Amino acid sequence: MAQKVEICGINTSELPRLGSKDCNDLLLKIKGGDLLAKEKFILGNMRLVLSVIKRFSSSKVSVDDLFQAGCIGLIKATDNFDTQVGVKFSTYAVPMILGEVKRYLRAKNSLRVSRSIRDTAYQVLKTRSEIEAEDGEPTTENIAKRLAIREREVVYALDAISDPVSLYDPVYNKQGDTLLLLDQIADEKNTEDNWTEKVALTEAIKKLGDRERKILYLRYYEGKTQTEISDEIGLSQAQVSRLEKNALKTIKNKIC
Repeated sequence: MAQKVEICGINTSELPRLGSKDCNDLLLKIKGGDLLAKEKFILGNMRLVLSVIKRFSSSKVSVDDLFQAGCIGLIKATDNFDTQVGVKFSTYAVPMILGEVKRYLRAKNSLRVSRSIRDTAYQVLKTRSEIEAEDGEPTTENIAKRLAIREREVVYALDAISDPVSLYDPVYNKQGDTLLLLDQIADEKNTEDNWTEKVALTEAIKKLGDRERKILYLRYYEGKTQTEISDEIGLSQAQVSRLEKNALKTIKNKIC
């Protein structure tokens, strides 16, 4: 898959590259409603899609289909990116692209729910309705007791017949203002302490040399081995290992 040059009619070897200044300029124009700037920006970031779908090289799904799914993620990332957050577009976009590709693969290879699990789920739903009709509390514990099964079987059965939803599904719309499911999810991960740590980490990484930063990016962001990195940047594996260890040590000293 990685050797294919033309995908969806696009010659990937000729895709343009955008510098950080070009990206920022185009993002400002996009915020102003410039559709041509948006088209140029998306085209200039399609290499992000290529880097993501390489992870699925063993998949039997058509590379063209994966690329199209990735491009949908890229478009969503472009539409939702906030320049005030203080992160690079690629940092924000790659998880969005990856999520869209995985969503496509899940939809294409959806698991079949066994008959026994479906039957259990329907019994659970029926029992829940009966308990509600009796003005009782239809907790998983009460349902499990009435059906003489374990609570986890109740939860598993209901999960198995639930349709997956997208975080970008609208849950409320009033006077043109759409509220997404994503807006209703509390962020328990990015607490004030975590944000402080991230800022400190970002500042520490900025003080590294370009080569060290690239090694850490390839190693921990793209998940490449030291051998793969050595081939890409033209250093020996031992040199890459030494630079990686020194970079991590420097970061640790800066934030501790």
